[in-house]
Amino acid sequence: MTLSPPAIMSTPLRERSPAPDLARGLMLLLIALAHAHMFLAHETTGWRGYAVDGTVLDRTVAGAQVLLVDGRALPMFAALFGYGLALLAGRRLAAGVPAPQVKRLVRRRSAWLLAFGAAHALLLFFGDILAAYGLIGLVFAGLLWSRDRTLVRTAWIAAAAHVLVVAALGASAEAAGHANSSPTLVADPLEAAAMRLAVWSALTASFYVVSVLPAFALGVWAARRRVLDEPGRHLPLLRRTALWGIAIGVAGGVPLMLADTRLLHPEGAVGIGLYALHSVTGIASGLGYAALVALAARRGRARGPVADALAATGQRSLTCYLLQSVAFTALFTPVFGNLGARLGDAAASGVAVLVWAATVVLAAWMARAGLRGPFEVLLRRLTYGRA
Repeated sequence: MTLSPPAIMSTPLRERSPAPDLARGLMLLLIALAHAHMFLAHETTGWRGYAVDGTVLDRTVAGAQVLLVDGRALPMFAALFGYGLALLAGRRLAAGVPAPQVKRLVRRRSAWLLAFGAAHALLLFFGDILAAYGLIGLVFAGLLWSRDRTLVRTAWIAAAAHVLVVAALGASAEAAGHANSSPTLVADPLEAAAMRLAVWSALTASFYVVSVLPAFALGVWAARRRVLDEPGRHLPLLRRTALWGIAIGVAGGVPLMLADTRLLHPEGAVGIGLYALHSVTGIASGLGYAALVALAARRGRARGPVADALAATGQRSLTCYLLQSVAFTALFTPVFGNLGARLGDAAASGVAVLVWAATVVLAAWMARAGLRGPFEVLLRRLTYGRA
C-alpha cells in the first residue's frame, strides 16, 4: 500500500517569526496611503496622481508620500510574497511532498489569488495588486527551484523591463496632459466596473508584473537563508539593505517629489526619466523597509500591545487589504459617500491612516478571539480543500 505524504498545516501563529508579520502590518499603512488619493476627483494631476493645484499642506503630504510611500509599498509586499511562497514550498518539500505536487499546489494557490484580484477589481478598485502576485506565482513558480544566480539575474532583467514599461506609461501620461481618468470618478456602476476591469487588466499585465518580479525573486533568495526568520544570523546584510535600500529610494525619489510639489517643472523626456527613476529605485526602498522591520524585531521591538496588533494585521493581510478597498469605495466614490469630490490629498491621507488603524484594531480583536482572517481561511480552503 502506498502512503500519501502527511497533511501539512499552516504554521501555528505562536510559532511564526514576528518580522514578516510586522512588515506586512506596517506595509498595509503604506498601501492605504498610496491608494487613497487615487479616489480623488482632481482634473489634472502630477506624475503620481496628486493635485497640481493643492494647498501647501496638500503639496507637503504629497511630497512626503512620493518620497517615502508611492512605489515603495508594492515591492516591499512583493518581497514578502516571494519570501512566504518559498517558505510554503520548502515546508512541504521537507515533509516529503514530491516537488511536482508542490508546484501544482503553488500554482493552484496563485490561480485563486488571481481570481481574488479579478473580483477585487470588478467590484471595488482598479489598482488591485493581488492579481499580479497570482500571475507571478502561476508563470514564475519555477523560480522557487531555481539557482541563486538565476534569481539574481531575473531580478536585474525584470528591473530593466520595469524601467522601459514605466517610461512608456510616463510618455502616455505626458501625451494625455496628465488628465485624471480614474474609474473611481465614474458614477454609473456598470460603466465604472467595466473601466475598472479595463484599467486593471492593462496594469496587471504590464506595470504590476515588472514591479513585482524583481523583489519577488530577491524575496525567494532571502527565504532560502531565512533572513527575516533568523535576523540575528544576518545582521550585516540587513543593516546594509536597510541603509542603502532606503537611501537609494530617497535619492531616486527627490527629483520627482520636487516635480509633483511644483518646485520643479520638468517636461517631455526629462519628466519621463524622473518618473522612471523614482519607480525603479522604489524596489530598493521596499527591500530596505523590510530589512529595517527585521532589525527592529531583532532588537526586541516586536513585543508589546502595538507590535502584537501590527503582527495580527500582518497575519490577516489579505482580509485587511480588501477591507481598505471596501472602506475607500464607501467613503470616496460618487455612488456612496462622494468624499473624493470634496477632499484634498492631505485629508485623503488622514482618512487612509484612520482606515488602516481600524483594520489594526479589528485584527487585534480577532487575534484575541482566536479568529483567522475570513479571506485567508477562504483562500486556504480553495487551495487545499477540506483536508
